[in-house]
Amino acid sequence: MFAVLKTGGKQYKVASGDVLRVEKLAADAGETIQFNEILMVGSTVGAPFVEGAGVQAEVIDQIKGEKTINFVRRRRKHSSKRTKGHRQKLTLLRITEILESGADKTGVKAAVGGTLKSVADAPATAAAKPVKKAAKKTEAPAAAATAGADDLKKLSGVGPALEKKLLAGGVTSFAQIAAWNADDIAKFDEVLSFKGRIEREGWVEQAKELAKG
Repeated sequence: MFAVLKTGGKQYKVASGDVLRVEKLAADAGETIQFNEILMVGSTVGAPFVEGAGVQAEVIDQIKGEKTINFVRRRRKHSSKRTKGHRQKLTLLRITEILESGADKTGVKAAVGGTLKSVADAPATAAAKPVKKAAKKTEAPAAAATAGADDLKKLSGVGPALEKKLLAGGVTSFAQIAAWNADDIAKFDEVLSFKGRIEREGWVEQAKELAKG
């Protein structure tokens, strides 16, 4: 079963076990949160949201996205220019459960507007006070990022660093790579700075064989 959720002004199509990055949420590694703005669950389409539906996820880590460079130069003022770098703060999480109904009765904290509030408090109001954060964040084990995912290091040329980048990009299984088309390959060539290496290494063909078990 799949669902389409909304968070941070963006929409994400997810299934149980998927790993994805969203705009930063106020949550610590290991916490379970619940998205309540669900646009679609299976064949049920919301108007705009599906009543009683929810998607629960486990927070893996707080990370930063790729660095972007902004160059500003004032017109007719050649001596005035500025270069500024930025890395978007993101939350890496794993989808654990998709609820078609009863999400408002689970008691799981809801990820709304970047702050965690109980489901009973939703929708949030401007006057609502943020819930006090849990105990100080502790480092999650490195294995937490790969739990439940295929061992992507079995692909030619993939080491721990590349595997981490693939997981951060939402790639957790050989089946996903086996289904890549030309656009997907071009996208990850750019993300990983591979310049055609994916096709040269034959990742798609390897993934098809590995996905068979």
